[in-house]
Amino acid sequence: MKGKKVRLKAFLIFIVSLSCLISPIIMEGEAIAGSKTGHVDLIVIKGAIGPITLRVITNALDMVENDSASALIIQIDTPGGLSESTWEINREILASDVPVIMYIAPPGSRAGSAGVYITYACHIAAMAPQTNIGSAHPVGIGGQVDSLMTEKITNDAVAKIKTLAKKRGRNIEWAEKAVRESASITEYEALEMNVINYVADNIEDLLEKIDGDTVEVVSGEIVLMTKGAEVREIDIGFANKILNILSNPNIAYILLMIGMMGIYFELSNPGNIFPGVAGAICLILAFFAFQTLPINYAGLALMILSAILFLLEIKIISHGILAIGGTISLLLGSLMLINSDVPYLQISLSVIIPAVVATVAFFIFAIYFAIKAQKRKVITGKAGLVGEVAEVKQMKNGEGLVFVHGEYWQALGTEDFPKGTKVKIIGVEGMVLKVDKL
Repeated sequence: MKGKKVRLKAFLIFIVSLSCLISPIIMEGEAIAGSKTGHVDLIVIKGAIGPITLRVITNALDMVENDSASALIIQIDTPGGLSESTWEINREILASDVPVIMYIAPPGSRAGSAGVYITYACHIAAMAPQTNIGSAHPVGIGGQVDSLMTEKITNDAVAKIKTLAKKRGRNIEWAEKAVRESASITEYEALEMNVINYVADNIEDLLEKIDGDTVEVVSGEIVLMTKGAEVREIDIGFANKILNILSNPNIAYILLMIGMMGIYFELSNPGNIFPGVAGAICLILAFFAFQTLPINYAGLALMILSAILFLLEIKIISHGILAIGGTISLLLGSLMLINSDVPYLQISLSVIIPAVVATVAFFIFAIYFAIKAQKRKVITGKAGLVGEVAEVKQMKNGEGLVFVHGEYWQALGTEDFPKGTKVKIIGVEGMVLKVDKL
């Protein structure tokens, strides 16, 4: 009996010990399962692909790996973008240990040019209804290139997208056609041609459709468990939002114009401080934006020359020739500033024309008042007394005192004027006024 109690006691101790050993494993298993079904992260990308987009997606991938999300959904609507940023984004996606799902949405959106390459790099690709994908032919953003260089760039782009298509098991023939012939297709054509994996009405529909899919990441294969998962949208941050806005060529151009006007106003009217500070800030922001844009430095030089010509118009009498030259230089520089055939990288004429007109009007306004101030009669100091009317207090042998501006002055007259006579000041010699009859 005593032996049974000992064995029972030993058995209970074994059970308790075993439960203590396996409970962390069970809890860990529950945590892993929870991470797979718990939530997915969402990042929304809209506009041209550039350095800011690269930073946003890179940060999102780091965040996804740290918060144990099941996957990262990139919701995109883009006309295209810079090739270097695109290749770097693809490298980040290919090196990701978390599944990346491309979702071209909302309805009316597109994945053009750079968007096609990023879509092919993602583990799963989906499109919302009324969307399209394609037109991935490389365009020289730095101006015209010769036919040989164009062929090299195109062949390189084809090789890149064919490699991605083979890795993700998607349509290789259409991918090459999209690059060489700028082919573009709708969402259901893309689904039928195996360019994408799904057409989904919304995020919830997408998560339900991809649930159970197996994808290959760097660490191996992962089975997605996304049905009913919580969607957490990643905030790209205030700084990135501002920088993304600044990278718009129209915004960059307006900042440049404001900056030039601010600096011009400060140089022509030293001491105002605010125009100079505001102009300097706008110029710095404009030059930051120009780092992401294909700038034609001849165009930028023409715009700077226009500001110099307008400034010289104040100092030099040119009868308007410098102002006309400044206007022509400003207009040509604005048209030449962005050296690209890509529409979304160009400055809109609807922005250039009003900006040039407003800037020229500002400079003409400033020049007019500067010249008017130069021609205005001096009203202070000794020179300001010439032409003024004084009253004679006493005068003998052509010398005496006159009263003007509340002060008594010694005066030399052309004749002896009686006391109380109104005379005109015709000159100033030292501290003596020269007067004559009105």
